[in-house]
Formats: sequence, structure tokens, C-alpha cells
Amino acid sequence: MASFKQKVMRILYPIVRKMAKSGKNGTVLNNEQKIAPKEPFYAQQATLNNGQNIDFSNFSGKKILIVNTASNCGYTGQYAELQSLHKKLGDKLAIIAFPSNDFMEQEKADDKDIASFCQVNYGVTFPLAKKGVVVKKTEQQPVFQWLTNSAANGWCDHVPDWNFGKYIIDEKGTLTHYFGPSISPLEKDFLEAVEK
Repeated sequence: MASFKQKVMRILYPIVRKMAKSGKNGTVLNNEQKIAPKEPFYAQQATLNNGQNIDFSNFSGKKILIVNTASNCGYTGQYAELQSLHKKLGDKLAIIAFPSNDFMEQEKADDKDIASFCQVNYGVTFPLAKKGVVVKKTEQQPVFQWLTNSAANGWCDHVPDWNFGKYIIDEKGTLTHYFGPSISPLEKDFLEAVEK
């Protein structure tokens, strides 16, 4: 069940997104030169919130969207947009959410409560990873070490600006884009990046 604060933030989400779009949360980075990774993306693994391991090599041949998330953020309404995208492109795009408490402690819940919150309030059916660190710290999750290190992915050192930073990996395991939190997964430029 959503708290009062979460309900208010859901209502304010369009305003928050619009107001922050011109700042760093509206960052868009594109691998225009199509630089291949120096370390293979498909060697990455993660643990889902139910304890199962996920091997990214299972997604070879389809695009992957990796997004860091939080339940008490002005951008939390993007869960609904991500679910809509998942329904639309599920066969072509794998979406994996990585909950973290890295930004203003906006994800204090445990994995079980996060999963329940996402399912009850947004009908989320795409995978949720185990809650962890996405910013550059010793305990940063390995997939985010790859996403934020040009020595591994070939070109991008950009860490998520806030909750709901979005990284797109193409069908061959190349990091193609980073979209900041203020960019909706249903915006034209974002859809072009995942649908082309």
C-alpha cells in the first residue's frame, strides 16, 4: 500500500519531471560513434530480489534497459511508464529495475516490501534486482561498475544522476544510451532509442 507521501509524489510526478528536465536530471548521452565495450556486457550477472541469479547472457539478441529505482522519489511514477513499456516491448526489450537507497535515502524498504509496493501500486511484472548500491563506492553492484566505467563499456563514465537513471544496451551487448531521471521512458527520443 502506498503511503500518503508516495501518493502525493505520484500526483506531482509530471511537475517534478518537467521542472528538472533542463538540469542534470535531463541528461542524455548517446554512443554516437558506436564504441564497442572493452569488457563483454554478457559476462555480467545480478541477483534478483527473490534471490535468483540473473545471467545477462540470457538476453543476448534483445535490448536491455537497466534503471535504478526508489519507492519514495518524485520520479517513482515512472514505474507505471516502465510497466507500460514492458507490456508494449516485452519480447524486444528486457527491463530490469535496480532499487537503491543512494539518493536521499528514498528506498529504505527491504526487497520483499519493494516488490510488494511495485506490484500493488504499479502492477510491475518486469524483474526487480536485489536492493544495492548503484553509485561509485566499493560495494557498487557489478553491472553498475560496468555501466559507469568507460574502461569496461567503452565510452561512458556517467553514474546515475538520481533515481530512475536509464541505461540502454543493444542486442549485441553495447551500451548505447544513458537517459537521466527526467526523461520519461515513454518520450519520443527514448522510445526511438529502444525501438530502433
